[in-house]
Amino acid sequence: MTRKILAAAAAAGAAAILTAVAPAGPATAAPAPAATQAAQVQQQVTGKHAERLCAHAAKKTVASCYAEVLVNDSTDLAPRAAAPVSSAKTPAQIQSAYKLTGKKSGGRTVAIVDAYGYPNLERDLGVFRSQYGLSSCTKANGCLKVVNQTGGTSLPSTDVGWAGEQALDVDAVSAACPDCKIVVVQANSSSITDLGKATQTAAKQSGVAAISNSYGGGDLSDSQFGTYYNHPGIAVTASTGDDGYQGASYPASSSYVTAVGGTSLSASSSSRGWTESAWSGAGSGCSSSNAALSAASSYDTGCSKRAMADVSAAADPSAGGLSVYYPTSASSSTWGQIGGTSESAPIVAAVYALSGNTSGYANAKPYATPSGLFDVTTGSNGSCSPVQRCSAGSGYDGPTGLGTPNGTSAF
Repeated sequence: MTRKILAAAAAAGAAAILTAVAPAGPATAAPAPAATQAAQVQQQVTGKHAERLCAHAAKKTVASCYAEVLVNDSTDLAPRAAAPVSSAKTPAQIQSAYKLTGKKSGGRTVAIVDAYGYPNLERDLGVFRSQYGLSSCTKANGCLKVVNQTGGTSLPSTDVGWAGEQALDVDAVSAACPDCKIVVVQANSSSITDLGKATQTAAKQSGVAAISNSYGGGDLSDSQFGTYYNHPGIAVTASTGDDGYQGASYPASSSYVTAVGGTSLSASSSSRGWTESAWSGAGSGCSSSNAALSAASSYDTGCSKRAMADVSAAADPSAGGLSVYYPTSASSSTWGQIGGTSESAPIVAAVYALSGNTSGYANAKPYATPSGLFDVTTGSNGSCSPVQRCSAGSGYDGPTGLGTPNGTSAF
């Protein structure tokens, strides 16, 4: 057994470190029959709860990552896992749920922006991709690149919590788009300024079609921070947060990004083979300062200014959490089931890369083609008025936006 360690955040906003390991179970290569999988999920996830990999940030201008790992209820611990958790979603399942099976990006690049270093990122990504039969993605073959916030190779100090976030991000991109190249840009700290500078660096990397940001701080203004996220021609995605209906979170509340909410995803006997509802933890709310999207003008978002989310994907750690190979210390890693809107943002970024259709401001595209989305009509993330800010329904709603990917036509 391994202890969970929560370290206090430093003044620079360093996130708390969670060291936890997940229960062992056989790998799952493809969706099981609906009834079998539903029973399996119930058996594996009952008695567990999600713990954040990063602590809540103390300041609006400091970000927290939104990754959450399942641990045991009784002890907040889990046995070391030599194989993937059987209840966790696999790449084949993510591709099945969002009609991505067989789609190719032609080698387009998804950039991941996170804070702090992760020395074993390449090694751990290799374990994940090998487990699921995905092609090798290494620095040597040109698939993987890791740089600091200015594009250099001198990488920042390690934070295990944020390293776990990076593991989720690169595994989620790999799951949704196995042939995508990946660039990871590691900011010096979790301040929005450093993460924003890292996003600017990501936009300058060759071949980048999408940039994923699985973190957020308070509701900030585009007039002060928007230049970091304003990259027409590149799809910039951002997680809406894991605290339910609590108001806007930046950069998801920026008018320049695609705000990505979260769902609970389970196998079903429907023609799709899957069912989704709004995840209770998915962030939603209205920005107090940033302009509403002109593309959303024909939808009743319940907000006079920028509303989040725009779209969504699997995020519920218990019903939708991805199988991830992630670090538990500076040297050791294990398998776990990890979700949060930190999972949904890189999935949607990968879908944008698969589409190759990122001209202009990519957050307008789903509003133009909502028929390319699965409308999520059940579930809520709190109590609110008007109700569409926190309760799923036909058309637009705060927790899930317009819905989840049904192939790539809405992106």
